[in-house]
Amino acid sequence: MKKIVVIALGGNALLQRGEIMSAENQYKNVSLVAEVVAVLSQDYRVVIVHGNGPQVGLLALQNLACDVAPAYPLDVLVAETQGMVGYMIAQRLDQQPCTSPVSTLLTRIEVHADDPAFQSPEKFIGPVYAPEEEAVLREKYGWQLKADGQYLRRVVASPRPQRVLELKGIKALLALEHVVVCAGGGGMPVVREAEGFSGVEAVIDKDLTAARLAVELNAEHLMILTDADAVYQAWGTPQAKALRDVTPEQLRPFAAPDGAMGPKAEAVIKFVEQTGNVAWIGALRDAPEIMAGRKGTRIHL
Repeated sequence: MKKIVVIALGGNALLQRGEIMSAENQYKNVSLVAEVVAVLSQDYRVVIVHGNGPQVGLLALQNLACDVAPAYPLDVLVAETQGMVGYMIAQRLDQQPCTSPVSTLLTRIEVHADDPAFQSPEKFIGPVYAPEEEAVLREKYGWQLKADGQYLRRVVASPRPQRVLELKGIKALLALEHVVVCAGGGGMPVVREAEGFSGVEAVIDKDLTAARLAVELNAEHLMILTDADAVYQAWGTPQAKALRDVTPEQLRPFAAPDGAMGPKAEAVIKFVEQTGNVAWIGALRDAPEIMAGRKGTRIHL
């Protein structure tokens, strides 16, 4: 049977920074995702976990603009983005020749109610704003905001993923060699109650969820695709150097909680140390060559 690769797609794979958040633009970007996944699905059983920062932020804004009904909570908005993006990916994948069947599965992720993240929101969602807009946004919406480069963005709680509740369904679809789109936006965050689970106001980091899922599936590969073609030492300086082959220990200095490379580094370190299997970080367009070991950063014991 084909080996499993879990792919974590950054939000920039679906919507470039500064682009209008239109369906047309997202379909355009998803087309590249479909081309890459179609190639990989010929040799691997593929699981896709996508980001949703721009999309869930847009839905939250639309909610606030509507005065007909109360705004929906974040866990419901995450579910909406899972359905929307999963549908788009399925539509474009079905247009690819020789691709596997595609299934999108709404996925709940258990988190701990006492996770410290609820007291210290750090997850970016939504569009960027000019720094001079901060006072107005805090006053109008009651948001917490933090710097994202030269801009500001809204931040929300991002608790650690503990368990994938729909794991059996994902395994069943993989056994049928479906491409599975699941746990989008990190999954709907839920906490255990006396009877069942209830949703919470949060957005889980999709890279950490992808790593959690890859461990629970015992996947042979975890691949985190972003807009950088590798992990770099001295990024943004003339001395920048791509790292091509590293161990978790060598990558650990990059695993800072910075909202950029930090969660990606932390995710692949967890996966490699817990499974002994191989992880990769690189650019979406390079995915087939990354799996062949010709591009990207390879992380292994």
